[in-house]
Amino acid sequence: MKPPKHLITCSIIFIVLPMALAAAPVTNGDAVIRAPAGDSEIVIKTSSRMAGAIESLQWGGKEFLDHADHGRELQTCWNGNAGIEPIADETFNPTEAGSLDDGAGTSSSSRLLELPAHGNQLETYSQPAFWLSPTETSGGKPARNKTIVSNDRLRKQVVIGCTNLPHAIDYQVTVSLALEDHDTRCIIEALTAYMPPEFEQFQVFDAQTGKLGPVDDGPGEQPLPLVFSTTDGKYAMGVFARAPMTPGVEHGPSYGRWRMKEFKVVKWNCVFRLQNPDGLSGDFTYHIFVAVGSLEDVRTTLTALQKLQPLH
Repeated sequence: MKPPKHLITCSIIFIVLPMALAAAPVTNGDAVIRAPAGDSEIVIKTSSRMAGAIESLQWGGKEFLDHADHGRELQTCWNGNAGIEPIADETFNPTEAGSLDDGAGTSSSSRLLELPAHGNQLETYSQPAFWLSPTETSGGKPARNKTIVSNDRLRKQVVIGCTNLPHAIDYQVTVSLALEDHDTRCIIEALTAYMPPEFEQFQVFDAQTGKLGPVDDGPGEQPLPLVFSTTDGKYAMGVFARAPMTPGVEHGPSYGRWRMKEFKVVKWNCVFRLQNPDGLSGDFTYHIFVAVGSLEDVRTTLTALQKLQPLH
């Protein structure tokens, strides 16, 4: 994901539908799912404005996301090399919620193809736009994409509550890389969140001890799950993911953090790296878990998630 400019399965089974054609009609992206969590409930909202990406996540009456533009959601994106070494900034960067040019506008360049949602769960299937238009640059480097919308696809499955863990959000994403991308390297930002600046306390979670510890502002990645919280501990969000299923091609997860004071936002991400000199195409699936609640809710939830065994 970019600085802003302007495996466990839970109780539900999803049926993976066939890939939609690019010409399929765009689906309404406005949806709300919710479920109790402690003394409050977790409420997640998607929108057509963000092509079905999550632009609001609330608990205890508190908004956890910034959503000022099309880069600042709880969302997925990836950055390939388009067959050219090395990967360069955001020059081949499909982004779930939309493009840089979408700005703070009311529509997205990404295409939402499906969005079933009910109760505590939702699923989306979309065709993400590139972050840059073909004529734009990032870090002085020209965009490698020739179109506004990528040939790639993204399916996400989101469930609030995991087994007996009401503060856990089970988040599964499948990134489908098109053969015509010609990627041999790709950085998958399986999930990222841009949060209001009052989530100013950055910590890491140590699975061996079940304790939280300090971490510097970065920016950069490190191997331990991250937790962002308000200083009083009343509100917190943590992230944890399992290792990938195809070691040797996929590496991760690692967790990045940023404090962007000039933009009044903080950011975390969960990252996997792909590399195959013979080319990358097809489906890459990741299970990520987001814990939301008080700082202690998040710590105990991450502790419990670490003890669950992944199902292959």
